[in-house]
Parts: sequence; structure tokens; C-alpha cells
Amino acid sequence: MESGFGSDFGSGGGGGAKLDPGLIMEQVKVQIAVANAQELLQRMTDKCFRKCIGKPGGALDNSEQKCIAMCMDRYMDSWNTVSRAYNSRLQRERANM
Repeated sequence: MESGFGSDFGSGGGGGAKLDPGLIMEQVKVQIAVANAQELLQRMTDKCFRKCIGKPGGALDNSEQKCIAMCMDRYMDSWNTVSRAYNSRLQRERANM
């Protein structure tokens, strides 16, 4: 029984093919990046919705659209700033090891 998920990793039925640790690490990194992007989008959506939408309805009025656009821009700018600072700190700590 094969689920399709993770089937690229092999389960012994690949005719003796060896697993490539580098390929597996790249696949894991991609999966983590996708999960992080999904979490970022979900948090940004929740925060901006709570901030900008007073009474949910069938359509957004002009002020709600502007509020959401500005909120999302600020959220992304903030996330990028924090991300750059975090990555910089990680690089400095790795260099000191």
C-alpha cells in the first residue's frame, strides 16, 4: 500500500537504490519552507482580519480594503526585518563555533 506522500524516499522496493541524504535534506527544507509560509499567511490573515473587518459581509468596502492592504504590507515588512535579524544572528553564532 503506497500513500504517495513521501514515496520518493523509497521503502526497500527500489531495486537496491541507495537513499541520497542530500536530496532528503533538500526535500525536508522545502517542506519546512512551505509550512512556514502557510503559517505566516494564516497569522497575517487572522491579525489583519481582526484589525480591519468590523462586520463581515458580502464585500469589503474601500476603507477595509485599504486597511487590509496596509496591514499585510506592515506585517510582511516586520516579518522580513525579524527574519533577516534572526538569520544574521544564526550566521554569527555559527561562525563563532
